[in-house]
Amino acid sequence: MLCTARTAAGKNVLAQWLLAPAPVEEIQGRQQAVLELAPRLNFREEIAVSGEDISSSARAEALLAWAEAPAVLNPAPVRIVALALTTVWLLTLLVWAIWGWWEFTFVFGAVNRYFYSHFRARVQKIIEAEAFAREFAILPAILARVERETFSAHRLVALQSTLRQQGIPPSASIGKLRRLVESLESRRNLMVTVSDPFILWSAQVGFAIEVWRQKFGPAFRQWFMAVGEIEALNALANYAYEHPEDALPEFIPNGPTFAADGLAHPLLPRAQSIRNTLHLGRDLGLMIISGPNMSGKSTLVRAVGLNAVLAHCGAPVCARQLRLSPLQVTASICILDSLQGGISRFYAEILRLKLIAELTKQPTPVLFLLDELLSGTNSDDRRAGAQAFVKTLLARGALGLVTTHDLALTQMAGELPSPAANFHFEDRLENGQLRFDFRLASGVAQSSNALKLMRSIGLDV
Repeated sequence: MLCTARTAAGKNVLAQWLLAPAPVEEIQGRQQAVLELAPRLNFREEIAVSGEDISSSARAEALLAWAEAPAVLNPAPVRIVALALTTVWLLTLLVWAIWGWWEFTFVFGAVNRYFYSHFRARVQKIIEAEAFAREFAILPAILARVERETFSAHRLVALQSTLRQQGIPPSASIGKLRRLVESLESRRNLMVTVSDPFILWSAQVGFAIEVWRQKFGPAFRQWFMAVGEIEALNALANYAYEHPEDALPEFIPNGPTFAADGLAHPLLPRAQSIRNTLHLGRDLGLMIISGPNMSGKSTLVRAVGLNAVLAHCGAPVCARQLRLSPLQVTASICILDSLQGGISRFYAEILRLKLIAELTKQPTPVLFLLDELLSGTNSDDRRAGAQAFVKTLLARGALGLVTTHDLALTQMAGELPSPAANFHFEDRLENGQLRFDFRLASGVAQSSNALKLMRSIGLDV
């Protein structure tokens, strides 16, 4: 639903934005860019379909490593020598054909072959660029389109100015590299393969690529990352355009806070999703959510987490309004055991909880999302362990949600020193079928439906 990036850089940048929260100033800059790009349908579509018939699997790190690697050789003199040797050898073929003096062809053929062998390893290192041919085919089209656009958002203007620092348009520069790399394809022709040691085709193209790399390699990272960021912003703008009912979150300096009105899960169809309101902050640091199976507890926890991630990357959120402070999103959801690792589900969960506890020692407050906390142990241990763990998190300034089927855990709401409250989801039986309204309500759940669900599928309980 989110990624429309064509290049390895665009995919990497978008992934990094989703994996790590940005500073508030950076997020606000992205939001301004998203607001400007969202209505520019033609621009976004042209960027998204650039090179649509080309599938690139290049790794950004490998491409940048090639562009920024130390010089393999000084290409200027050897290019002249290679061109001269090729020209002389071709002339000897003419001499052989007219006068029959094959000796010159033999001698200069041997010289050219020695030259070819001497530089072969270094040329091979240069023409590793062929592995990135698909990326070089996509980049010029995207760059040319960006170079023609006029922006007003500060972040977009800054990115565009990055592309103008070298004096020559990056689209033209990388377009030249693309043509050189495509020229390498011809060396697979049988005639070229046989004659390559004498006409030095691979060497001459390789030397030309090395000239380009030494001239533009230092600027390539800036160009590449600028394209990646524009593609990532384009992806967020596409999402914003396709979900006009979603709001851009508002970041506040005083926290920790996560206050959402009309929050829903972004992966659910909007016509079917039920929106809920929840406010976490200094007045309420912990929500303990109980309720029967399939009532919406886990979905709400995921909705909070996904929307927090979207907010911190600069995207709109699936809510009518969201006000939050900078937060680290942490979660213990769907923890699994590992036969290969020799780890039980309970042990895997407490390892995750240890990671969450360590994150609370950092300056940015933690938003923790704990689904069915410590369900892999007995009720007494679960209550004691959960209460002690949550107490530690709250004492370190964290806030979050805990879901549970075990109503014994709901008692800790009145036993914690920090503000905490119980909430629940309900179900009802209508005409022999379970119905859910998926609406969050105050208090502890008063019903369970495990036996009802078991009977509904024919289990004799």
